[in-house]
Amino acid sequence: MEQSRQTIKEVCLRLLARREHSQKELLTKLKQRGLDTEQAKIVIDELAQENWQSNERFSESFARQRIRKGYGPVRICYELQQKGAAALDLDKLLDDMAMTWLDVIEQVYLNKYPQSTSITLADWSKRYRFLQQRGFSADLIKQLSQHLKIKIER
Repeated sequence: MEQSRQTIKEVCLRLLARREHSQKELLTKLKQRGLDTEQAKIVIDELAQENWQSNERFSESFARQRIRKGYGPVRICYELQQKGAAALDLDKLLDDMAMTWLDVIEQVYLNKYPQSTSITLADWSKRYRFLQQRGFSADLIKQLSQHLKIKIER
């Protein structure tokens, strides 16, 4: 039994040495390796108490990475929920990064599409869907169109 706990702890520490993981992710990876789930939960809780594992650190690290890749707040929050991570104040995180959501969406938009002030309704619909799939809200997309002074031709 002690050998199993030691093995679980070694696997967890190896995983955590590479990058932050949520408790749910660690448990899933340990299950995939065929290790005892009950023992794994105990070991993961111990690692969290010793501050080797932190859902908060994971959430922050994950959110920073996704923001840098151009994803919006809706998508990031959804992905964090799927990974069993703690809720996070994304606006505070952006303040720390000296950015706003408008900066992020503008960067994503201009990387994908050429700067133009007048586009057709069909083109705007495609661009709008792209930004929504990236996790940006309708209000934020509207702010972007006003900020870039995009005129939609019908």
